[in-house]
Amino acid sequence: MSYSWSIALFAGLPERLGTRQAELSSDRSEMTVGELKAALSEAYPAHAGLIAVCFAARNEAYAADGELVRCGDALALLPPVSGGDGSGAPMAAAAACRICAEPLDAAAVASLVEHPDHGAAIVFIGTTREWTAGQRTVKLEYEAYEPMALRTLEQIRRELDERWPGTRCAIHHRIGVVGIGEASVVIAVSGPHRAAAYEASRYAIERLKQIVPIWKKEVWEDGSEWKGHQTGPWNPLSDLAPPVPAAASDKLPAEEAAAAAGAAREPSE
Repeated sequence: MSYSWSIALFAGLPERLGTRQAELSSDRSEMTVGELKAALSEAYPAHAGLIAVCFAARNEAYAADGELVRCGDALALLPPVSGGDGSGAPMAAAAACRICAEPLDAAAVASLVEHPDHGAAIVFIGTTREWTAGQRTVKLEYEAYEPMALRTLEQIRRELDERWPGTRCAIHHRIGVVGIGEASVVIAVSGPHRAAAYEASRYAIERLKQIVPIWKKEVWEDGSEWKGHQTGPWNPLSDLAPPVPAAASDKLPAEEAAAAAGAAREPSE
C-alpha cells in the first residue's frame, strides 16, 4: 500500500525546490523526521544539504529528527528563521500576540501592557534600515507560518512570565512588504521595576529570532536574498544562548549561515 505525504515549504525553500508543497509517496505511514528529510533529499538531491539543516514542524510544533511523524500530520519543513504576564487579569492572547499585513501601531501595542502597579514600560520597535555594510536595502518582505508563529509568540509570553514574574508582554509582527523606516515588529514589556522590564524585552526579541517561524527577504536594487538565523547554528529546540554583544549582532551572516537559510541571490527583474 502506498501512502501520500505532503510537506509545506517556506521562505527560500519553494524557490529552491520549485513548489510550495512537497509531495512524497511511500509504503510507510509513519517514519522519523530524519527519515522524512532523507526521503526529501532523495527526491531533491540538488538541495540535500539545505534540507539537512532545516527543522520539521508537526501539527504546528517543532519536531526533532528522532521524533516520529505520520502521513496524516500537518507537516512543514522550516529553514532557519530570520533573525510573556502574571500580575492581575490575564491578557487576551489574540490581542497580545498578533501577525498582520498592515502597519504596526506602537502606542496601541504599548497600551496592552499597561498596569497600575507597574513603574516601567519598554517598547522595542524593529524597523527596516536602508544601508547595511554599504549595501542599500529597498524593502524587506516577511513571510510567516502563521498558526505556528502565533503559538510560539504565546510561548515567549509564557517564558517571560516564568522568568520575570509579574511582567506583561505584547508582541505584534508584520508580514508582507515593509518599507524603509517602517516597523516590522513591536514588543512591549512592562513590570514593577525597570531592570526586569529591560531584561525581559531583550529576551523576547532574541527568543523571537530563535524560535518563531517568520522569515525575511532583503530586496536590494540589484537582487534579493532570504535571511536566516544569523547567530550560529540554528536549533529552535534549545535554550536561548547568552546575549550577543550589540556590535557582533549587527554583522552580516557568514556564507554558511546564508546557505543554511536557503538564501539565494536573485537577479532583479
